[in-house]
Amino acid sequence: MGNLEAVKKKLRGSIAPIITPFNEDGSIDFETLEQLINWHIESGSHAISVTGTTGEPSSLTLEERVQVMKAAVKAVNGRVPFVPGTGSTNHAETLYLTKIAQEIGADAALVIVPYYNKPSQHALYKHFKAVADSVDIPIIVYNIPGRTAVNLEVKTLAKLREDCPNIIGVKESNKDFEHVNRVLLECGRDFLLYSGIELLCYPMLAIGGSGYISATANVEPKKVAEMYNAWNAGNVQRALELHYELMPLNDVLFKDTNPAPVKAALGMMGKIKPVLRLPMDLPTQALQDEIREVLKRYVDLPEEVSSNS
Repeated sequence: MGNLEAVKKKLRGSIAPIITPFNEDGSIDFETLEQLINWHIESGSHAISVTGTTGEPSSLTLEERVQVMKAAVKAVNGRVPFVPGTGSTNHAETLYLTKIAQEIGADAALVIVPYYNKPSQHALYKHFKAVADSVDIPIIVYNIPGRTAVNLEVKTLAKLREDCPNIIGVKESNKDFEHVNRVLLECGRDFLLYSGIELLCYPMLAIGGSGYISATANVEPKKVAEMYNAWNAGNVQRALELHYELMPLNDVLFKDTNPAPVKAALGMMGKIKPVLRLPMDLPTQALQDEIREVLKRYVDLPEEVSSNS
């Protein structure tokens, strides 16, 4: 196994969870994916992730997920760390995708708690341990009870951390702030804790978090990254200002299921064709109008977009 400590030092800040761009016919737009990754790196995102929740992985075939991962690692080209999402509701698929992540040179793999199945804590332990044991790259566990219908309990995570040296952190999309405090208490202050809840990105830094994986970075990568940079430089006031400055954008981007509002916003910005695969779809016209009005406070929209009602 590589130098875990070196990897842990790199995996900090804003890990941008890139959307998967589609063409009008629903096929993957690989050219736009490369453009988005370049834009993120130029804007200061500290790392790149694909095929996580924001990347619509359940709308992709297994082979498409591999294609997106390979295209992304090529576009990143070692400029920043690369952390693809490799989790699935299917254990064998998770093993396969995580091994692919290792083969293509990913810095770590982001592995979600299996959704829909609602495994017991004992079963979750066995699942994650098997995944960690199958590869030599770092694993970041992804706990998102709102999507998976089961919460990975702190004691389960602590046992995984103890038994699996390459499980180095967790993305907590968990509104229970007491829970995330106890993660660092039980797993150790050197365990990497990332926020997956936009309004908790700043508070998690305050308790010792290592950064965040925020869908809002798709729309405002520079300011989302700057919030971490300010905090890390000791400029707490600037970080706090950005926390509140980003709040209206965070709010409107989660008035429908992620990534529908994010894709609508990126379409308005001229960054992508605003296409999702069913059963996902763009927000209602009323919400799109609201997104447009909020978006105008943060970015200069193309004239034909900003003038639309």
